[in-house]
Amino acid sequence: MCRSLEHLPITCLERAKELKARFGSFLLKQELYMGHSHKTDKLSQEDRHKWSQSFHDLLAHKDGLCAFRAFLSSEYSEENIAFYLACEDYKNTKPSSKLCAKARKIYEEFICSDAPKEVNLDHETKSITKKNMEDPTFACFNLAQSKIYTLMEKDCYPRFLKSTVYQELTTQHVG
Repeated sequence: MCRSLEHLPITCLERAKELKARFGSFLLKQELYMGHSHKTDKLSQEDRHKWSQSFHDLLAHKDGLCAFRAFLSSEYSEENIAFYLACEDYKNTKPSSKLCAKARKIYEEFICSDAPKEVNLDHETKSITKKNMEDPTFACFNLAQSKIYTLMEKDCYPRFLKSTVYQELTTQHVG
């Protein structure tokens, strides 16, 4: 029986956010440990090292993406990775007849004013993306996606590498 949290008093929401932040690290560690019970799926020291060398390598690894996503969630900025991944999925849309509807959904969820998961884009990028929505192509979100990728790479990624979650992952002797 799931209900919207909007009906809760603000203090309850604040408390829920505080608990999420406190337990986010614990939950992430549990998820990563449980996911590595199979010998073929162990997180190697080499993988963890690659994550520190390349943001691309971090996102390309299933567990790296999971760890980074959990980190962003703890910072209340998970909309950035959600948007980036939605754009990646959008580029692989088949059949192309679904392109328009999928583009509209992404635009309404992440880009338009008052979007529920609005990403931080400058006015010019928003305007270009809005114009691209008139005739959506596979590339219509490229500029916006690139800006968000750069934001995550230059801002969030360095903080992730300094985070407790990442530091604990790099000191584990798994794999």
